[in-house]
Amino acid sequence: MTEYTVRDAFYDYCRRVGMTTIFGNPGSTELKMFTDWPDDFEYVLALQETVAVAAAAGHALGTGHAALASLHSAGGVGHSLGAVFNAYRDRVPVVIIAGQQGRAMLPYRPFLGADEPAEFPRPYVKSSLQPARAEDVPVALAEAHRIAMTHPRGPVFLSIPEDDWDKPAEPVEVREVRGDFTASPEALAELAEALNTARNPVLVVGSGVDDEGAMPEVVALAERTRSHVWIAPLSGRSGFDETHPLFRGFLPPVREHIVGRLGEHDLIVVLGAQVFAYHVHGEGPFVPEGARLFHLDCDPKQTAWAPTGTSLLTTVRPAVAQLLTLIDDEAADRLGRTEPERRGLPATPMATDPMDVGLVLDGIREALPEGTVIVEEVPSYRDAFHARIPINQTGGFLTTGSGALGWGLPVAVGRALEAKQAGTGERVVLVIGDGSMMYSVQALWTAAQHDVPLTILILNNSGYGAVKALGRRLGMQNPPGSDIPDLDFATVAGGLGVPGRRIGSPDELDKALEESLTHSGPYLLDITVASDKSPMYQPWAQ
Repeated sequence: MTEYTVRDAFYDYCRRVGMTTIFGNPGSTELKMFTDWPDDFEYVLALQETVAVAAAAGHALGTGHAALASLHSAGGVGHSLGAVFNAYRDRVPVVIIAGQQGRAMLPYRPFLGADEPAEFPRPYVKSSLQPARAEDVPVALAEAHRIAMTHPRGPVFLSIPEDDWDKPAEPVEVREVRGDFTASPEALAELAEALNTARNPVLVVGSGVDDEGAMPEVVALAERTRSHVWIAPLSGRSGFDETHPLFRGFLPPVREHIVGRLGEHDLIVVLGAQVFAYHVHGEGPFVPEGARLFHLDCDPKQTAWAPTGTSLLTTVRPAVAQLLTLIDDEAADRLGRTEPERRGLPATPMATDPMDVGLVLDGIREALPEGTVIVEEVPSYRDAFHARIPINQTGGFLTTGSGALGWGLPVAVGRALEAKQAGTGERVVLVIGDGSMMYSVQALWTAAQHDVPLTILILNNSGYGAVKALGRRLGMQNPPGSDIPDLDFATVAGGLGVPGRRIGSPDELDKALEESLTHSGPYLLDITVASDKSPMYQPWAQ
């Protein structure tokens, strides 16, 4: 009888929890993992480890379950850390394993050996471990998976010595940790009373709402309380229907400007977001004078860090569902609450050469099919993007709230692969800057190899527009290192197997967008836009 091994237990557990797609870049310390490779698993080769972790994150964002990334030794972990940081900040469940040299070699500091491997990815993983014994690997895997999937979700790390895979082991039970939890009835009753008596309440909605699929409940709460709604600063997802009459817009990541936007409100309810994510230092109060703030989030660190208000440690969806049973439906009329002026779309700019980014974004909005999943990594034009391309569906928008570039393309590849595997018919559209694109351009090859349904739209302004915009705020005209001319992404994409073309005029735009969106596999458009200004964080960045 064949001995049951660590490898057998590993694959059996992954199979039973649905982690049968592995994103990775292999090396010698991972080869024994591949012995007797199971037919029902798919290995997605990434040409750099940032791509492996971010593509796994994109896959997890599509399935709602943890994805598996396999890295090569300490060097591979080092390559991946920007993506690990993003996954941690964006609460994406990724189980990351890394090969380690054999245990017998470790006392002699071998080639590819990792010193203190569990310390390397900290503090940007929820747990990190190299099991003490080979037979502990399956148990450690199961524990790591449960931790990744428990709110607040996030990446976990497991270092596995290469000689562990053939050692005997026992099967691991698949058990469930039910992670939804709700604040106390007394705390929710206090919040409901505040909502029932406030003159002008406002909701500030963060990524946690979309993560929990709580958009319908939050829309209902806004409607029944007639609360205006803002998206929290630097949110990685959209948790509210941006076409709704109660939607006001996106809060800027500056203290004074948040206070200014919320100045008319006497009650602020923050749902699934930080209070607040700032990009530059500000002074003064954190909320308008006299305003009361309640904060609902599942992360104990986030609730402890909040500088003001009352925080309720809770998952958002069940808490809002409970709040809805306590809302006085007559309060909005009795207190004279009014809906805001309807938020319209900005006027489309005139055709110019090179094109104004607003013209391009309007063209993209008009061309997008219903149900498209949009991934965005254009820091220079994020405000313009949000103003011109409203999101109105759960899971319909993905970006990063942490700022480490190189996330967008591989996340889009992983999300598109999940759509293809699931047969949903969804097409993923990535809107990305030229600077961001170069951080993980290798992901184009993975997209081509798996023929994923992905349209890549590069807003190419030949520079780091966000750096220039913030430089202007500090009195600089053109900070050094902020220009990146002469990048030809259509040629680069062709060399990696993705068809594409360069677009330089409005006359070409509409037809090219249609072609890119109806192509069966990946397709890239390198769109030249004006580089003389960046509207990032208007007006405070000017």
